[in-house]
Amino acid sequence: MTTAGKPTTAELRALDAAHHLHPFSDHKDLGARGTRIIERASGVYLWDSEGNRLLDGMAGLWCVNIGYGRTELADAAYRQMLELPYYNSFFQCTHPPAVQLASAIAEQAPAHMNHVFFTGSGSEANDTVVRMVRRYWDLQGQPERKTIIGRINGYHGSTVAGASLGGMAVMHEQGDLPIPGIVHIAQPYWYGEGGDMHEDEFGLWAARQLEEKILQVGTDKVAAFIAEPIQGAGGVIVPPASYWPEIKRIVAKYDILLVVDEVICGFGRTGEWFGSQYYDLQPDLMPIAKGMTSGYLPMGGVIVGDRVASSLIADGGEFFHGYTYSGHPVAAAVGLENLRILRDEHIVDYARNEAAPYLQRKIAALAEHPLVGEVRGAGMLGAFELVSDKASRERFPGKGAAGSLCRDLCISNGLVMRAVGDSMIMSPPLVIQPEEIDELFDKAWRSLNMTAQQLR
Repeated sequence: MTTAGKPTTAELRALDAAHHLHPFSDHKDLGARGTRIIERASGVYLWDSEGNRLLDGMAGLWCVNIGYGRTELADAAYRQMLELPYYNSFFQCTHPPAVQLASAIAEQAPAHMNHVFFTGSGSEANDTVVRMVRRYWDLQGQPERKTIIGRINGYHGSTVAGASLGGMAVMHEQGDLPIPGIVHIAQPYWYGEGGDMHEDEFGLWAARQLEEKILQVGTDKVAAFIAEPIQGAGGVIVPPASYWPEIKRIVAKYDILLVVDEVICGFGRTGEWFGSQYYDLQPDLMPIAKGMTSGYLPMGGVIVGDRVASSLIADGGEFFHGYTYSGHPVAAAVGLENLRILRDEHIVDYARNEAAPYLQRKIAALAEHPLVGEVRGAGMLGAFELVSDKASRERFPGKGAAGSLCRDLCISNGLVMRAVGDSMIMSPPLVIQPEEIDELFDKAWRSLNMTAQQLR
């Protein structure tokens, strides 16, 4: 230890390697490289233990919507800890923060969605979706309707059920997944998989894979379709304009539940309160998390449409499902204050009317770089894809190697971005200012130039 009692970076790295197992990490490689120790944050910036300032182009993990350092959230947590630090929602009990937060969320949700089931995370929210979907069809006298259809390369968390709903092959290979009753269809990834098809033609083709799968499984066996409005962890895949209207038609035709995973898109990320509003969807269930508390405390939930909620309430008896921390009072108090800030400071309006249009113009300009094959984005989400040849869309050798190189160079230039394969993705705090957006893209362009130098 140092004389002041504060561990050095080297000491923290050694302790980390000795005792801490990280999520989604190659631990051998991590131990060899050493972890980056993030010590503090303010606004859209992070500082590491060596004094380096980083512009956080990912808002943590898509979640710090109102930015870092908002003392109002710390104060809300402190007050609630003094009054009621914990109690559960079992045994016919509740507490004011959970009730008030559920009401505040319902006020912003689509008009037909008026109930919230709280969880501890987005992964737990999607576990809840599986239980709720199957319980609903049991109550309709159709217990054979168990199959849930997801999308290849979709992401719905990393619990057994969440990873099964998602369509990421690397996760399935390590866990003998998916569990029974979950199947997948193609993702609406036009640039990577559309070939010579027009974008709208491909959108219709991708949507109609849902109808084909329903007919293959059996119209009396399919319970629900789950999808993100915009795929996040899959690489910020923005569906063609033709995609969601066709999905809506198919879901209605076969009377299956629509689950729209709002864990990333919810609470302003698209410039609307929810991605379902951005795409004019009518979901039956919406898993939420991340932006609900701006990541200040862990919390998730499922916003439940009236169709499902009325059945659970009127016909269901006891629903044998829940978590110790469902509706945790301190997390709920922080969530309530976070929603107040989003609403009263008009942050979602600012994102929609000012930040998002400027961000998307800057993303579009990256298409001029010789390394960039496609740019895509919506609201406060964006991506640019690295290719060795623009005309043929040919990737660089070594899957994801170019993206990993660019990510590391971004860090060296003071910018946090994420690489998904060779797609560089961004999701900055909603409160980012125009001059900070300029800084983000100056650093991104510099990193692209350095990437091009090293690759060629």
